[in-house]
Amino acid sequence: MASNQSPSTQNNSDEIDLGQLFQLIGRGFNAIFRWILRVFLYFKKNLLILIGLVIVGLAIGYGLNQISSKKYKSEVIVKPQLESKNYLYDVVNEIQSNIQAKDTMFFKAMGINGIDFTGLKIQIARVAEVSNSESDLKYLELLQSFENTDAIADIVRAELQNKSSFNHRITFYYNNAEFGKEFAKRVMDYINSNTYFNGLLEIHRTNAQNRIAQDEKLLKQVDEIIVNYTNSLAQSGNSNSSDKIILDNQEQVNIADIFEYKTSLIRDIETKKLELEESTAPVSIINLGETQVEHTSFFGKSIVLIPLIFVSVFFILSALIYLNKKSKSIM
Repeated sequence: MASNQSPSTQNNSDEIDLGQLFQLIGRGFNAIFRWILRVFLYFKKNLLILIGLVIVGLAIGYGLNQISSKKYKSEVIVKPQLESKNYLYDVVNEIQSNIQAKDTMFFKAMGINGIDFTGLKIQIARVAEVSNSESDLKYLELLQSFENTDAIADIVRAELQNKSSFNHRITFYYNNAEFGKEFAKRVMDYINSNTYFNGLLEIHRTNAQNRIAQDEKLLKQVDEIIVNYTNSLAQSGNSNSSDKIILDNQEQVNIADIFEYKTSLIRDIETKKLELEESTAPVSIINLGETQVEHTSFFGKSIVLIPLIFVSVFFILSALIYLNKKSKSIM
């Protein structure tokens, strides 16, 4: 008898539990709906106030953005020589520190008198290179055609030098246009007045000049060998003559090696002449930019910020008023 009643009792219990579960779910949905309805009624009640706050905030933000300060700047593109990049960054930081400290004695030693520190600032950064993946891929494909030639070594050397020596941009900010341009020139003269790097640069230039002179002497000797070889061929009238040249020490040299050696001498002379042209100062000035006008908004992004502040303050005040009412009802 008891065994016949237990399944029915269990089914009734399951039905009661499911019914309670559905009631709880229904109450939850009703609570969510009532909350959404209250939020909707709140915004409906205060819609005009919120729209008014946004319009007033946008108007005030737009007006503040029109208040801008007129400043100037100059950009100098430089290239450090003889591993002087760390020195360049250190000396720029030193100058900026003295600007912040308003050290007039430091700038008087540079020949700058009556300096105006208002809005004066100096910054340095590496010049970013524009990279194009498609052009880089074509360049790599082109390099493959030089894979088994002597030119590949020169190309790789040039690329390594290009990647290891970046250009840098020194930016000067100031309020006085005439003073700022003169200030930039004085600062660059000060940067290039380093005794240590100027000494190294002088030795480097002397070595390059001696190397050019020595290469030119060797080039003349090579030209004489080639001329003598050409004349001997013309005199013999034999097109099948040996391509070997016998020097005074009875050593045979391939004529192709002579031409290759001549080409390397010419390339070395060209390289050293470029070094002499570039190595005129510890920090070579690629471009001394003209004065640029820079309009800076005094209040930044206030056209968006002020409406957000107004609306946020309104929501906070509404929440405080609601909590105040609730606290009074409890008391």
